[in-house]
Amino acid sequence: MTESAQDGEYDAWLDSIESGDGYYLECSNGHGWLPPRRVCPRCHDQDLSAVDLPESGEIASHTTITVPTPQFEDDAPYVTAIADFGPVSVTGLVRDVDPDDVAIDDVVGIDVGERVTTGERAVVFRPR
Repeated sequence: MTESAQDGEYDAWLDSIESGDGYYLECSNGHGWLPPRRVCPRCHDQDLSAVDLPESGEIASHTTITVPTPQFEDDAPYVTAIADFGPVSVTGLVRDVDPDDVAIDDVVGIDVGERVTTGERAVVFRPR
């Protein structure tokens, strides 16, 4: 099985987060996006630059999964959240906090962890 260019870019982005050098892409008009991108979806600008991802973000939305698909059964219960890191929103798993204690506006850091069931890498948020 060959790796798609998109998967390779996503894996490279996860590597950057793991090494403490996380980034997002910003066009010349200030719109922020996560890689992989070659053009700004909002204004179609092709001049994209890597910008350091802020060290912390805030949870904008979250849900607790208690009845997962079989693919993630050993992970449950788990919290999936969307956190705002400056101009970009990132989806990830909330770790190191009781699922009942996760709230909107909680400040979190971004990291990379593994799913219990599959061992695959995933974006992880941890309380700050």
